[in-house]
This record gives sequence, C-alpha cells and structure tokens, in this order.
Amino acid sequence: MGGGVAGRAVEVGRCYTCGAFFAPAGTTPPPTGQGLDDLATLEGYMTWFILFMAGLFEIAWAVGLKYTHGFTRLTPSVLTLAAMAGSIALLGLALRQLPLGTAYAVWTGIGTVGTAIFGMVILGEPAGAMRLGCIALIIAGIVGLKLLTPA
Repeated sequence: MGGGVAGRAVEVGRCYTCGAFFAPAGTTPPPTGQGLDDLATLEGYMTWFILFMAGLFEIAWAVGLKYTHGFTRLTPSVLTLAAMAGSIALLGLALRQLPLGTAYAVWTGIGTVGTAIFGMVILGEPAGAMRLGCIALIIAGIVGLKLLTPA
C-alpha cells in the first residue's frame, strides 16, 4: 500500500518488464524512507545477493566433482549433489527478477572465475599472465552485466 488520496489507501502495482512499482495517477507517493523505491532497491540487492550465492554453490559443486572420483566416493558425491541442487534453486529464485541471459551469464561467470582461481591457488594449476587476463575479462563481463541490468 502506498500513500493515499484524501486518506484512502492506494493499491500499487509492479511493472512486469522493469520491476518498478507504480501507483495510479493523482495519488500521493509514500513518505521518503518508507517508499516503494526503497523496497524495490532492497529487493534488487537481495536478488543479486541470491545470484551471487548461487554462483558460490556453482564453484562448490564444480570443485566437488574433482573429489567425487566419478561419483565413487559417497561423502564428496552427496555434498556435490547438494551444492548442485542449491545452486540451481538459488538461480531459479534470482530468475524471478533478473533477465535469463544476464542471470545465467553472471552465474556461470562466477562459477568459472571461482573454479579457475581455486585450481590455481589450491591445486597448483598454471597462473600465467594470459590466463589471469582472461579471468579479468570474465570479471569485467560480470560487472558490466550487473551495471547494465535494472534490478
């Protein structure tokens, strides 16, 4: 509910295209600090946080695959499958607000960068300048998509 006309509560809606809240013409917006824009901003931050967490689970299951030995070891296999389920579930939640292409690219980008860094730092994989430069390009793409997506 938003502000009102002559003390009446006003029904508000939400744009399915951009996610913005709106109220009928001629109504008074809610007071600052309690407005619908504040709710939309908080919801937007939560959506990106959920997508980030999905990306962390993406890293966990990708790394976990290394330790399952072809799903022949029970504990790593169960943890890997749980991380897969968590990653997909959180991605699904983020897709309620974010465009599919953006969410999927950011999700896989976080997974790719995190897994590559894990490989270099923990597993001793090569960390040459070209490889690090390519990782930086992926990060730039993720940041660019975040900055260009209104959610």
